[in-house]
Amino acid sequence: MKANREIRAPKVRVISQTGEQIGIISTQEALARAEEAGLDLVEIVPGSSPPVCKIMNYGKFRYEQTKREKGNKKTQHQIKVKEIKLKPNIDENDLNTKLRHARDFIHKGNKVKITCTFRGRETMHPEIGKKVVQKFCDELEEIAAPEAPMKMFGRILNVVLAPGSKKKKEAPKRPSSQEDAGSSEE
Repeated sequence: MKANREIRAPKVRVISQTGEQIGIISTQEALARAEEAGLDLVEIVPGSSPPVCKIMNYGKFRYEQTKREKGNKKTQHQIKVKEIKLKPNIDENDLNTKLRHARDFIHKGNKVKITCTFRGRETMHPEIGKKVVQKFCDELEEIAAPEAPMKMFGRILNVVLAPGSKKKKEAPKRPSSQEDAGSSEE
């Protein structure tokens, strides 16, 4: 934004500090009115012909603008991808612990990347790792859905789970259809 002497247009459309339109006047006259009021002339819409300028306190305006931007940044939640690493021969208790962590991440609104790494002879039996990852996904299906099917990259099996699930939305429809079927039998 340009202010005061930075404005190069010969004529500008001016809006007063109260918000009423003064009209199209020369830039020099607009600067004189702004100085008379003890305020700044600020170019608001530079692309129009003639540019639109407003008489205002530029320092206060910039301060409020940065304050508003900081407030908006605080309220935004950036989605992060959290990684959980598994092995094909993981124990049941370890799997449950990792499931708990994944649930926490998903409830906070983050995506979860499940990585199953194969070492040595484990690479000969990828179906074992696929079963483990599928079990992990099935446990979380009520709160998360896979973004894409499982993919094998060399010795690593990956899948990314995103918060939200299709099953959650479909769940209310099924009980109502079962109740209808049950009431017709009676």
